[in-house]
Amino acid sequence: MSINNIYLLLQSTVTATVNDSISSSFFKRDALIETLKESSFEDLITKLIDITVTFGLRLLMSIIVFYIGKFIISRLYIIATRILQKHNVEASLASFLQSLLRIVLLFILVISIIGILGIETSSFVAIFASAGVAIGLALSGTLQNFAGGVLILLTKPYRVGDFIEHDTLTGTVKEIQIFSTIINTIDNKTVIVPNGGLATGTIINYSSEVYRRITWTFTISYGDDVKVARDTLLSILLEDDRIVKTTCEEDYKNRPQTESVKLSGIIPTIPSGDNSPKVFLGELADNSVNLSVRAWVHTSFYWDVFYSINEKVYEIFPTKGLNFPFPQLDVHLDTAK
Repeated sequence: MSINNIYLLLQSTVTATVNDSISSSFFKRDALIETLKESSFEDLITKLIDITVTFGLRLLMSIIVFYIGKFIISRLYIIATRILQKHNVEASLASFLQSLLRIVLLFILVISIIGILGIETSSFVAIFASAGVAIGLALSGTLQNFAGGVLILLTKPYRVGDFIEHDTLTGTVKEIQIFSTIINTIDNKTVIVPNGGLATGTIINYSSEVYRRITWTFTISYGDDVKVARDTLLSILLEDDRIVKTTCEEDYKNRPQTESVKLSGIIPTIPSGDNSPKVFLGELADNSVNLSVRAWVHTSFYWDVFYSINEKVYEIFPTKGLNFPFPQLDVHLDTAK
């Protein structure tokens, strides 16, 4: 729906509502004039007193309702603030929700007071409802991003500082706003991503867990001793203090808290069982024997360990008589002819 159509819809609704109100006012005025013509002076005085007393009572009731309503709104505001603080809601989202709650409650209070005074409130409600529908249609995409931002701040699938992956984008979360999330990529580019897609899409959070498993694939030539290669790899892994030697649970207990990963509000899952380094004969390929290596590390050490082990293997393998194969093709020539 275009902006012009939305504007015409809103204009027609407001015009119809105002016309109905004006027509109703005219009918009431005509009825009042007829009543005044048919009544005596004493009846007019009596009716005037009744109207004054009735309006005074309504005014008094409106004042009482106003102060009671303000007290209830303040209490609800305090309760909502405590609930938001208890659930550790982000400060920006908490402030917005508190302001929204106060505005909605004050609007309801004002409409209630207007109704108590005897003023028709259907016209006001219709105008505000039409305006809300028109604004919602015009800002559908923006409202989707807003709803996504609220969900992200409430559910906390990631936090500022987490390393995440979304579609083809990978980087560190720099800031979470109501409508968008700012991500700093590996090559130091700033990307602003709408929250609507993040809230409904797939997100891989590499910082949410304390431990991650690294997997390498190292190749040796046919004819090399597989046992020597396995022992060499295990020796390299066990010499690195950053690699888990037995279990992640024991490593987590012994590791200083200063090295803990900043978690994303999710209770960390510590892998159980035997988490010691493992070396397997992964594949007998065309030109190489492939060894699969697995080791668990603290998430904060992941990339440092990954690259340092690669360098150590490249330096130590040749000293153990282990060769790195390369693709080769044997050509046999028929020289009998």
